[in-house]
Amino acid sequence: MKLVFNLFLFLFAFFILEEKTFSLSDYQIKKICAKEKRKLTCIKDLQEKKYNLRIGNQIEIPVIPYKK
Repeated sequence: MKLVFNLFLFLFAFFILEEKTFSLSDYQIKKICAKEKRKLTCIKDLQEKKYNLRIGNQIEIPVIPYKK
């Protein structure tokens, strides 16, 4: 019974949640790049990453350490 339940949860997560991608909106991209020196290159880079994420390619996400 537990095996059937786990299999059902796996298949549910695999088929239902696979189509959702969470990318930045154009407004959020402009807001993030407003602080940068080179705004246009920042916007272009983030829009390219957004496009690659939408079509299913892998992207690199830099991890910024938290400072108190």
